[in-house]
Amino acid sequence: MTSRVSKSPARAVVQREDDAPLRASKLPAFVRFPLLVVLSLSMSSLSHALRETYLGDSGEIGALTRRYENTWNDMAAAAGWRCFLLGLGWFGDYDSYDTAALSLLAYGPHSYLLKSFYNLNTVTVVAPLLINILSVALPFRLLRPLSRPHATSASPGSVSVPNKYIVTDSSIQFLTTVFAAMIYGTTLFTAYSTFLPTYLVTYFADIPSVEAAHKATPITLFPMTLVFGLAANSLIFTPSIATDAKRTPFDPTTATLMETFWYNVWGYNTRTKTVIKRTATLALVSGVNTFGSTYNTIGVEAMGALAYSLVWVTAGVVTGTSLGLVAAV
Repeated sequence: MTSRVSKSPARAVVQREDDAPLRASKLPAFVRFPLLVVLSLSMSSLSHALRETYLGDSGEIGALTRRYENTWNDMAAAAGWRCFLLGLGWFGDYDSYDTAALSLLAYGPHSYLLKSFYNLNTVTVVAPLLINILSVALPFRLLRPLSRPHATSASPGSVSVPNKYIVTDSSIQFLTTVFAAMIYGTTLFTAYSTFLPTYLVTYFADIPSVEAAHKATPITLFPMTLVFGLAANSLIFTPSIATDAKRTPFDPTTATLMETFWYNVWGYNTRTKTVIKRTATLALVSGVNTFGSTYNTIGVEAMGALAYSLVWVTAGVVTGTSLGLVAAV
């Protein structure tokens, strides 16, 4: 297959003969990530300020948030964590769909906690969640085109990817989304049926009620977990199934001891590597963010925040592993 680069006065376009054009940014590479950070932090700060001004819901969340002596340290920690998230996405070659999904999976568990157990109204919970998602995804959309798995479609002129018929088949995408949602729901229901209510009562001192844990079933949890399933499917399954299952060439007769060691540790095909890296990223981001946000809630002890975050880490790891097995079939 031949390749060509078409140029126009307005924009450079990288294209293959059977592909639709993918727009390339004209900004220098060294400028894009710093600009991404500035745009994301600015959008987040402005959006939260507007939310507090026009929705007036900051009092409910503020009443549940710990107060520390050094506000500047808190702001620096929050900004540092946001920069870390942006760096993971940028240098991990994520696009706006990936970062939106990762943000939802990172911030969603705490939003669910506030809604289900602290009786906050829907707008109060959803507005900050949407801000956290959009303030990451929109700057990515401005500075980086969609990846090939997310840019492809069923139309003949769209970009070509491996297993395009699977990526563009709505029924398959729906089934894998429901599959991921069921794993999240089953994991959460299992936690509710075993240890989590005890931890909520013991380590969440100011929690109004744990009735939601006792009433939860996989069916009642499904509308919420369907959103998580959609995000996990977009973050893990779609990019992995659209990746060639190629192995790095390896000759044991000429390889050094270190090369042999690393091949045995990391000698998977590219599709499996994609699943492992994205599942690990999901576990890290979801675990750290859920622990920090939960521990920052008044009355929550570290052990309680750890137990709650581990439930979501487990759900993410099991979901990612299961989607990887489906992609490997």
